[in-house]
Amino acid sequence: MGNKKRDVSGLMSRRLQAAALFAKGLTQAEVARRLGVSRTSTMHWYDAWKSKGKQGLQLAEHFGRPTKTTVADLARIEAALLKGPAAHGWTTEIWTLPRIAKLIEETVGVHYHPGHVWRILRDLGWSLQRPTTKARERNEAAIARFKAREWARVKKTPDPAARSSSSMKPAFPKGR
Repeated sequence: MGNKKRDVSGLMSRRLQAAALFAKGLTQAEVARRLGVSRTSTMHWYDAWKSKGKQGLQLAEHFGRPTKTTVADLARIEAALLKGPAAHGWTTEIWTLPRIAKLIEETVGVHYHPGHVWRILRDLGWSLQRPTTKARERNEAAIARFKAREWARVKKTPDPAARSSSSMKPAFPKGR
């Protein structure tokens, strides 16, 4: 899941070339130089070739760490996601990565770090979506009150009108 496709035929071809060169008596270092691979790779190939012949050089079917979820697990996760966040106890209709990580753990018993959840979503064919409308929970009256009463007090830069009139006043009163 999520692995880049590799040129398996190219990898296998290099291994078979290495076997032919080993059979001719070339050293591991010389094989590494000729094939443009690391000495460590040729050392592993040589050991596999010595113990099992060309059969020992066969590639594994899968690269990387095995997945924690099965196809059935992914289907269960997607079904749970399609029900929406509210169906799982959240008050807003927005899926976040931490929420999805918790959902996955509750649904199939597999723990994923929220930063890795996007891999599962990508495998399901999901993508990042941003809301095109304002949240239903948005309270326009409260926002207007905040802007009128509090915003000028809490913002970092003062109101331009206040700034221009304060720049005309001396820093210290005369007579000090």
